[in-house]
Amino acid sequence: MAPSPASRGGDEAEAAIVGTGPNGLAAGVLLARSGLRVHLHEAADQPGGGLRSAQLFDSSVTHDICSAVHPMTASPFFHRFGPVRDGVRMHTPALSYAHPLEGGGAALAYRDLSATSARLGTDGHRWDRLMRPLLEHTGGVTETMLSDLRRPPSPRAALLIAERLLRHGTPLPSGFRGTKAPALFAGVAAHAGSPPPDPAGAGVGLLLGHLAHTKGWPVPEGGSHRIAEAMLDDLLAHGARVHTGDPVEDLRRLRSARAILLDVAPRGLLALAGTLLPDGYRRRLERYRYGTAAAKADFLVSEPVPWRNPEIKRAGTVHLGGTADRIRAVEGSTARGEPVPDPFVLVSEPGNVDPTRAAPGKYPVWAYCHVPNGDTRDPVELIRGRIEHYAPGFSETVLESSGTSAARLAEYDANYPGGDISTGAVDLLQTLARPTLRIVPHSTPLRGVYLCSSATPPGPGVHGMCGYWAARAALRREFGVKVPPPLD
Repeated sequence: MAPSPASRGGDEAEAAIVGTGPNGLAAGVLLARSGLRVHLHEAADQPGGGLRSAQLFDSSVTHDICSAVHPMTASPFFHRFGPVRDGVRMHTPALSYAHPLEGGGAALAYRDLSATSARLGTDGHRWDRLMRPLLEHTGGVTETMLSDLRRPPSPRAALLIAERLLRHGTPLPSGFRGTKAPALFAGVAAHAGSPPPDPAGAGVGLLLGHLAHTKGWPVPEGGSHRIAEAMLDDLLAHGARVHTGDPVEDLRRLRSARAILLDVAPRGLLALAGTLLPDGYRRRLERYRYGTAAAKADFLVSEPVPWRNPEIKRAGTVHLGGTADRIRAVEGSTARGEPVPDPFVLVSEPGNVDPTRAAPGKYPVWAYCHVPNGDTRDPVELIRGRIEHYAPGFSETVLESSGTSAARLAEYDANYPGGDISTGAVDLLQTLARPTLRIVPHSTPLRGVYLCSSATPPGPGVHGMCGYWAARAALRREFGVKVPPPLD
């Protein structure tokens, strides 16, 4: 269960964490399991950050406020963390994601790689050749792509990734001949929010794309908040204290702690530390770039989305972007700050995967679209129109809807500047030096102060690894703990 606000009295913290998104919680889990007195401070009334859920329209239907589908729970942190691995029931569809095309066609990514390749026509063997070696080395691939980027844990996996980045993350020909396979890869790579072709976006496509054929893209039973609750329960069981409704506005308030971990964007660190930061480091943070934003829409509908291609109903996630060339054009315009009438849209129908999420005649539909950073448009009609294009009659099923513009998303969570849910542009340069180049990437020039948000390696996603790596660094440098505690 989620904790109630704690009083500020009691033992002083040895480790203080600002922000209780998945990375702040992961950092807290590691530190608390190491026997430290850990205090977590959350400005909102509810912890969890991007792992929050709510009954938006009807008490019988739960909607995810931010993240909904969780392929990244295959990360080393969640793979080892027993309370989520064994304690949160996941529903994993046989069809990981779908990509509808004009005329009722669709590219379909099943968990079964052979079934996927068999439906990609002339490109079937090319898709198999792209993905199968990654599947055969999935442990090394996942650990390498979710590492702290200082030393690849698997040189073999690093080589496999590098070979594929050259073909799919640069202007070199991809080798695909048809329409379906390029669209399928472009759709999953577009999760990065970076205009293709880009090595960082292609890396996201390879990681998420191969996980679609291994662990799959699961939905937590009851909503994403179940993951946060499992982490919070573990924190409380190990003596941590969680202070909700408790914004920290000055880093000096936490100066009694030996380690301070900040699940905040770089501009949040600037606001918290101000002139405490050296001039050069402060200037580098000020130059940190934020990227394409998200704008979210939630729908309560009377029946599942009536996709023109009925097989799409089996998918946990649907990408609405058209051909690979169209995605490239739309994402490029959006990244340049140009609003488009047909943005890239991601859709999930959790009630189709998790029966507990729907009620008779009431189904949740979760969706967001890519828009320019800071965009103020209400996305409901933009997203409704894109779904209607591929699912005629969808509008007639809508009972209730609400939208959150990119600008409002930034107000909801300060880690989403301008609505950038990746907490910083995802491109090659900023992935390698995130948020700036340092030997210990999660450290700051301030002794005992670490960044642990998605603005640090390995970057965005509900994987907990930014918090894990920051906590590892703090344990080693501040407390002399070289071997992290077990997470089972």
